Amino acid sequence: MTTRRSFIKSGAIAAFGVSICGIPSFVLKAAAAAKTNQLYKKNKVLICIFQRGAMDGLMAVTPFTDMYLKAARPSLFMSAAKDSNNGMLLDLDGRFGLHPAMAAFEPLFKNKQLAIVHGIGSPNNTRSHFDAQDYMESGTPFNKGTDSGWLNRAASMLGEDATPFRSVSLTPSMPRSFYGLNPAIAFTNLQDFSIRSNRNIAGGNLAAKSFEDLYDETANRLMQETGKETFDAVAMLSKLDLKNYTPANGAVYPNTTLGNAMKQIAQLIKADVGLEIGFTESTGWDTHYNQGTEKGNFARSAADLSNSISAFWTDIGSNWQDEVTIMTMTEFGRTVKQNGTNGTDHGRGSCNFIIGNNINGGNVFGQIQTLSIENLEDGRDLPVTTDYRTVFSEVANKHLKLKNSASLFPGWDARYLDVLKG
Repeated sequence: MTTRRSFIKSGAIAAFGVSICGIPSFVLKAAAAAKTNQLYKKNKVLICIFQRGAMDGLMAVTPFTDMYLKAARPSLFMSAAKDSNNGMLLDLDGRFGLHPAMAAFEPLFKNKQLAIVHGIGSPNNTRSHFDAQDYMESGTPFNKGTDSGWLNRAASMLGEDATPFRSVSLTPSMPRSFYGLNPAIAFTNLQDFSIRSNRNIAGGNLAAKSFEDLYDETANRLMQETGKETFDAVAMLSKLDLKNYTPANGAVYPNTTLGNAMKQIAQLIKADVGLEIGFTESTGWDTHYNQGTEKGNFARSAADLSNSISAFWTDIGSNWQDEVTIMTMTEFGRTVKQNGTNGTDHGRGSCNFIIGNNINGGNVFGQIQTLSIENLEDGRDLPVTTDYRTVFSEVANKHLKLKNSASLFPGWDARYLDVLKG
């Protein structure tokens, strides 16, 4: 007997690729055959953005009163003073200044919808991009053998009442965060809708037959138990005017990979297809060379990140803002001292951004001492004073209402910074 749960968990729904403008007729017929019902409800939604490449947290959110940092970065240091030659930081609290390219974040911070955690990172001191990203996405910083990602484990705690769009990644391939037994889908463009399974990555046996074959073999039971939810979801997407989508409230997304991903996540949220965990990526943060100050490599990525998030937040508007929390992450930070090519090398602590209406916003959390050499990790790096699991676990607990931190992050004892209310 094929049950709704076993069919979805088998990866069958993740085995097909279709064009939104050319949904196979058998799918549309299956959807039409089922009575229309209220499949979807307003869920709490967590959106995670991985800043791949290791963001320089000391440039994103600068402790501008620290003269040791100024001395360590003669051509990269930025000031909050109005007569600054390298562009003026946006003073957040008299100690920390936001990079001017992240100006879109300033009103969110002032409205207490944005919180920042500084000195965040992994307890594992690897400076390998690949290893650090893997550890962060698995949620087990000292275990390379973990076969699931922390977001996949989070999805497993959300209950059985799920649509195929519970866990969605707007990326070319399935991210490590979604590896595991729970269904997840990845695609880059809703207009060329194709679903990739996390099962074939995580060791599952993905069905080799076509989706239509799977449908034919299970038609009767499928229509009763699985087909209704699955095909209604696909049919719902087919009715969206994706190409001519107009963001609400005057929101303007950057015409970038991240901007387009965030726009599509907004579409999925507003279409009520059951999204609960969304994921996408921001790139360009590996600033070894010509990092720049007000302009340059860092500024381009910073503007893209903040403008994309701000547009998304404006687009979903008050109808959804209470339900959505956005959290960024990056594998590690950069060295305190600039290098010989006007850049920064792989370091340790960085910062991240959490956006939502249930945020204790308008605050920079974390402990950062003055950046004198005796206070640096290995004499060169901003120390990690907040384990990333502290923030990830709190967001999962307070926003998604997940209580089992021991399962979400094995081997770690939960403790919170009170970045979120409640």
